[in-house]
Amino acid sequence: MSNHMTISAIAEIAGGRVENTENAENTAAVDINAISLDSRAVTSGAMFAALPGTRTHGATFAYDSAASAVLTDEDGWAHLKEAGETRPVVVVKHVRDILGDVASAIYGYPSSKLTVLGVTGTSGKTTTTYMLEAGLTAAGKKVGLIGTTGTRIMGEDVPTSLTTPEAPKLQELFAEMVARGVTHVVMEVSSHALVLGRVGGTQFTAAGFTNLSQDHLDFHPTMEEYFEAKALLFDDSLKASVICVDDEWGEKMAARAHNVIRVGTKNQDNVDCSARLLSTTDSGAQDVELVLNGTAHQFRLPLPGAFNVANAALATALANSVGVDVKKFLSGIESAAVPGRMERINSGQEFIAVVDYAHKPAAIAAALTTLREQVNGRIGVVVGAGGDRDQSKRAPMGEEAAKRADLVIITDDNPRSEDPATIREAVRAGAEKVAGPEVREIGSRSEAIKELVAWAQPGDAVIVVGKGHEVGQIIGDEVHHFDDREEVRAALANLGFKEDRP
Repeated sequence: MSNHMTISAIAEIAGGRVENTENAENTAAVDINAISLDSRAVTSGAMFAALPGTRTHGATFAYDSAASAVLTDEDGWAHLKEAGETRPVVVVKHVRDILGDVASAIYGYPSSKLTVLGVTGTSGKTTTTYMLEAGLTAAGKKVGLIGTTGTRIMGEDVPTSLTTPEAPKLQELFAEMVARGVTHVVMEVSSHALVLGRVGGTQFTAAGFTNLSQDHLDFHPTMEEYFEAKALLFDDSLKASVICVDDEWGEKMAARAHNVIRVGTKNQDNVDCSARLLSTTDSGAQDVELVLNGTAHQFRLPLPGAFNVANAALATALANSVGVDVKKFLSGIESAAVPGRMERINSGQEFIAVVDYAHKPAAIAAALTTLREQVNGRIGVVVGAGGDRDQSKRAPMGEEAAKRADLVIITDDNPRSEDPATIREAVRAGAEKVAGPEVREIGSRSEAIKELVAWAQPGDAVIVVGKGHEVGQIIGDEVHHFDDREEVRAALANLGFKEDRP
C-alpha cells in the first residue's frame, strides 16, 4: 500500500531541509513507508508529523514514538533539538500546507488510480454520497465511501473519526482502497478539511456542490468566508464541477467554477440537469422525473423531501459526468438508505416518528417542511444546539422549529464545556419569537424524547433533530452513549409499541 521513500525525497517534495544528517546513521538509507499525526500509532519505518497545537506542540510527543523520522516546523525543530533528538527531521515552514502532498507521495499517489468524487455544501453531503454509493454499486463499480457516518469499502465499515480524515489517514485509506480493487470513491469534503489542508494531495476527478446556509460561523467569521472555503474544491483540475443552483450561493459557485454542470429543481431554464416531483407515496417516497442531457428518466426515490430530489439530481449528474450509465445508476438510488437522515422509526404506532441529523436552521426548516407534507395532523420536534460551536445559529434553530411545529421541546445536544441551560435559553429565545406553538424545555434529552412521543396522537408526526446517526452525547470532556433512534424505540415501547415494522 505504500511507496517507500527516502528522507531526502520527502524533503524535496515538502520544500524543506533535513536536519540531523550528521547524527543519524545511514540517513540516506532510511525508507519511509507510512506517515501519521498520532505519535502512539507510528511504527518503525514511519514518519511522525508533528504539528503545532493549541496548547502543546506535537513535537513534544516525538520522543516516545517509534517513528524513524519526524516532519515538523521551525518551532518543532527547536524543541526536538533541545530534547536531543537524533533521528532525521524534515523541517518545513508550515506542516499542514504540504502534509497532504507528502502523505500522497509516501502512499504511492493512490487517488490518481481512483475515480474520486467529492461532495461539499452545508446540507445534503452525506445523503448525496450514500446515493452515489448505491447508484455506482448498481452500475457495477467497486465503491469506497468516506464521510460523516464513517468509511466503507465495498460495503464494509472502516472506523474513522472525522467527516474528512486528516491527510495522512485519508491517503492511507485511498491506498487501502486501491489494494482492495476499489474503482470509485465518493467522499464528503467539509469546509474545515479544505481550509486545514486535509484533502491536499488528493486528485479529485469531479466534485459536487449541494447548497450553502448558516453553519460553522465559529470557524468561518462570515458567510462569504464560508463560501470561499467551499470554493477551494472547485479548481481547474476537475473534469466536472457539478453545482446545484437552487440557491444564490450555487449560482455564485457556478459562476466561478470550471467545467460546470448546472443542476436545478426549481424549473430553471439554464440547467444541464433538472428534476421535478411527480407524486408522493404514503410512506414519503417520491416519484421523480429527471432530465439529463435532454433525456428524461423516471425513478422512485425512497427518501422524502424536496431537498432529497435535489440531492438525487446532483448525485446522478455527478456520476454521469464520469461516464456512469444513468439508468443503472438510478436503479441503485431506488434502494438508497441513509442512517440518521429522515430515518423512520416504525414500531406499529399510528403516527410518524423520525430521527434526523438536522443541526442548522435551514436543515431543521427543510426536515419539518417535509413532515408537514406527509401528515394532516400535528407536528412535534425535539431540538437542541451543541456547545462550543457557532452560537449565532442557536436562536434561528429555535425559530425555524417554532415556525413549522405545533410542539417544540428544547433539550440538550452535546453541551461540551458550556452550561447546558445557557444553550437551551438561546434556542428558546428564538422559538418564543414565534406565536402559536407550545414551547417546552426539558434538559434531559431522554426525557424530552419520551415526552414528545407520549404527546403524539394518531395522524401526527414527531421528529428528533440534531444527532441523527450519532451514538454519543458529549458532556464536558466525556462521551456518553446516546442514540436518538434507540431512545425513540424505547419511548414507543413504553407506550406498548415494541416491534419494528417496515
